[in-house]
Amino acid sequence: MIEIKHLERRRGNVPLRVARGHFATNHSHINYYIDVTFQKTRLSEAKATAYQLVSHFINDTPVDTIVCLDGTAVLGACVAEELTKSGFCTINAHQTIYVVEPEFVSSSQMIFRDNIQPMIKGKHVLILMASVTTGFTAKRSIESICYYGGHVAGVASIYRAVDEIEGYPVRSIYSVKDLPDYESYDYRDCPYCKQGKKIDALINSYGYSAL
Repeated sequence: MIEIKHLERRRGNVPLRVARGHFATNHSHINYYIDVTFQKTRLSEAKATAYQLVSHFINDTPVDTIVCLDGTAVLGACVAEELTKSGFCTINAHQTIYVVEPEFVSSSQMIFRDNIQPMIKGKHVLILMASVTTGFTAKRSIESICYYGGHVAGVASIYRAVDEIEGYPVRSIYSVKDLPDYESYDYRDCPYCKQGKKIDALINSYGYSAL
């Protein structure tokens, strides 16, 4: 097990939980694991997270569909409810917000089936992620939504290490400014690996597996 700590930084009722060490993702090696498990799965924290997240949105940005990545469906539903309460305008016939999860084929390509495509085509689509670090997954999501005829309304996440992806703003509760010593390295240039320091855990959108 790795030791996860609550940092003193807090936005409302949304704590920042992290573990420091040597971690490997699919795309890089990083020195912090950002734990967003409870924001994604505990309803009370998901509601508090949605409230804080929506406060960072621009009021004149319409959102018709939320595409949930990284297991953020519960949070996505709370964000949709918060956006509706906040009076954000939508353009679909039912004056509501769709919350969908994409499907990934064996090549890791994101697809939307025929029954879901009407919720993407011609809609203002918000991409919701647990965290945006390298931006690789967000970029791939933007490309897919544009391919299916959607209009990207932006990217939202609990934590971000970048401010924009492909010219689209990334809205988040916490950012790299809250972890000023956060580092991300290409695995070939990782200083921890060069020092012979073993990897503490493998991490992805589902969580971590200690080694």
